[in-house]
Amino acid sequence: MMASTAFELARTTSRIALTFLPVLLFKRARSKRIVQHAHIHGIPLSEEKREKHMKKMQHTTRALQFLGVIPFILFWATIIASLEKTPLTGRWRTILLSPEEEDEIAAQLAGQGWFNAVGEILAAEGAPQIVPPNDWRYQWIQETLDKLVNIIPVLADERRQAANWLGQEADGPPLPPPAKFPLRPRPRAAEYLHFMCAMICGEKPSLPPRAVAPSSFSLLLVDNPCASNAFSYGFGPDGGSGIVVYSGFLEDIFRKMPIEYHTPPDDRSWVSKFFGLSSPPPPRPSPTKEQTAELAILLAHELAHLILWHHLETLSSVTVVVPGTLSIISDLLRVMVFPVTMFFGPFINDAVAQLGKVGSGELSRMGEYCTTAKQEVEADVVSARILAHAGYDARDAIRFWERRNEDDLECHRHGTRPDAIQQIARNIVGTGHPVNELRVEGLRKELDRWEAERQKAAAKLQAKKSKDSSS
Repeated sequence: MMASTAFELARTTSRIALTFLPVLLFKRARSKRIVQHAHIHGIPLSEEKREKHMKKMQHTTRALQFLGVIPFILFWATIIASLEKTPLTGRWRTILLSPEEEDEIAAQLAGQGWFNAVGEILAAEGAPQIVPPNDWRYQWIQETLDKLVNIIPVLADERRQAANWLGQEADGPPLPPPAKFPLRPRPRAAEYLHFMCAMICGEKPSLPPRAVAPSSFSLLLVDNPCASNAFSYGFGPDGGSGIVVYSGFLEDIFRKMPIEYHTPPDDRSWVSKFFGLSSPPPPRPSPTKEQTAELAILLAHELAHLILWHHLETLSSVTVVVPGTLSIISDLLRVMVFPVTMFFGPFINDAVAQLGKVGSGELSRMGEYCTTAKQEVEADVVSARILAHAGYDARDAIRFWERRNEDDLECHRHGTRPDAIQQIARNIVGTGHPVNELRVEGLRKELDRWEAERQKAAAKLQAKKSKDSSS
């Protein structure tokens, strides 16, 4: 059964239970009132009738318990079955999509499907001007992205492929300790069952791969000087995941650090030079190491979103979990207020229903904002790990995000200022700080954790060496 189907079954079961709830409560209250009235006023009531009403009360109580427990069990069983730990960070999350649904999404986005989907997103902001792949800016972004993508296999086995993290220089760029939760494929639920059965039988099982982090990503460069940002989109291999970069971000880099040019070697023959048969090669732009580092920080952040399957998590939350949960709560509230609204006719009932829809929409926006804020901080933390393994200084990411303006800090969309819904969401999660402050704080804590883990491991290694030498 698909996970989303199971969640819909829980919602339907709850609606059925809420439908019979008033009837059962009325019958139970009626039987209880008859027994109490006879007892208080001394009205004779035969033992047979008394036993009949007592059994009715017991049966309705059990029915109420059954109708209340079954939807609750189905709801939480579906949520718990969909829980998993996010790779590299270990954060618990819910992805309420079945393997078949995930495969369908990946198939739709593979190849040209990603460009078609992104084209529809960009078309909402006007006809996009796409920079061709032979442009030097596109090639620069592609080369930087390829360098970061080559690090993905290291994230799956840092203990062996990045074992030199203890040998870093004191003043050199920090290196991350091996992650407690490596970037591993996500197995199916049925595969977990086979895994447990094999364990019981004393065999050595292995979980087959599923939803492997893609090794190739699509790239699009949009010529828009007014947008200084980028966003990631997609899920799955074969180009189903990719990054869109706006040219305004590159112009911001070159505005802070002017572009340098170099003249390539003149490979013309002496005849061409003497008679002027061909012109010398023109100077070519040559981005500096600092400029490439700025670009790498933004690309690593977007790459982190993709390898952590954040878009799949958001899709599950926005389309299944949040609407389904709010629908159950809305149905429950409507049943609770129905004894009051029933006396005012259909107009009041319709108004209450419409109010519930508006409230559900606002709560959905609030939930989406909270999810996105957590994902942004998480992507920053993982991007620091990617940058460090790729040879960049992860400390530069802190300075980079500190300089970014809060208006365009959100990397999924640009040009939006936090509204009242976002402010309420911040208060609910217990912080009134803007997202950029939380992200910078998260990066600082992560780098401090790297150093603390390095010192702890180095002290442990030194103690072991001292013990071995003394013995």
